[in-house]
Amino acid sequence: MQFLNAAREFGLPRVISVHNAYSLINRTYETALLEMCHREGIALLPYSPLAFGHLSGKYLRDPNSQGRITLFKGFGQRYEKPSVQPAVAAYAQLAESHGLTPAQLALAFVYCRWFVASTLIGATNLGQLKENIGALEIEWTEGLEEEVRQHHLRYFNPAP
Repeated sequence: MQFLNAAREFGLPRVISVHNAYSLINRTYETALLEMCHREGIALLPYSPLAFGHLSGKYLRDPNSQGRITLFKGFGQRYEKPSVQPAVAAYAQLAESHGLTPAQLALAFVYCRWFVASTLIGATNLGQLKENIGALEIEWTEGLEEEVRQHHLRYFNPAP
């Protein structure tokens, strides 16, 4: 709001987007900034929709998988909290029950949010890129939304 007020006062360019972490396990934007951003016409450009790879399921399969978490120790401290792994496992199981990969579920969730303008993804190979882009084709149903809501109530923002 300070930047918006300064832009108004001094005739400067206004903020048009914010760049916050946003994923199935970090939805703090919804309770901290969403209302203000909506009222001010500011879009969200979320980063880390796969929670540093956790929501891809790769660390469930192999905790030593190569990625930011294993390459840069301490870099992803928000993902070291006790509820993160149980939440990730629950979302991975939900994805499987719908015939999706964990990454597809996580990305489709972010892609279908009305307040998301664009999503920053971090694919390291062509297969991941295809999977990430393919998540745009997933039909986000009311039933899937309800199941995600139930998981969110159980694992409320485990990685803020």
